[in-house]
Amino acid sequence: MKVKVKRLNDAVHMEAVNSDGSTLQMDGSPDIGGINGGLRPTEMLLAAAAGCSTIDIIGILKKQRQKLDTVTIDVEGDKQKVETWSEFKSIHLHYTFTGDVDEKKAEKAIELSLTKYCSVTKMLEKTAKVTSSFEVISSK
Repeated sequence: MKVKVKRLNDAVHMEAVNSDGSTLQMDGSPDIGGINGGLRPTEMLLAAAAGCSTIDIIGILKKQRQKLDTVTIDVEGDKQKVETWSEFKSIHLHYTFTGDVDEKKAEKAIELSLTKYCSVTKMLEKTAKVTSSFEVISSK
């Protein structure tokens, strides 16, 4: 896995490019010169946790023959200042499943993702308490 990050037109506006050519823009907060041209690095961590978990859950529920139409994850992180940097002290992921999904299977899929498969949440758990909640909306 390899990613290149290059500075764009602003002191803290950057673009990350992976080996396939896919891009993601990053930016700092306006108080340090950011222009709101992309996600802040800490927002990218939250998005990475949701993305990693979504990939896990889709695979788990597919193996369990659940009819999942969509999944949306709202992620909220609470940061605290430590010396000169900030770290997350808590992260909450709220999953919304749409489709014909058994609630017990959805709950188990989330548990497996967060405790066994998702490397991003495993890393974030070193400083933050990671919690989750979910709802299932039937497509019938």
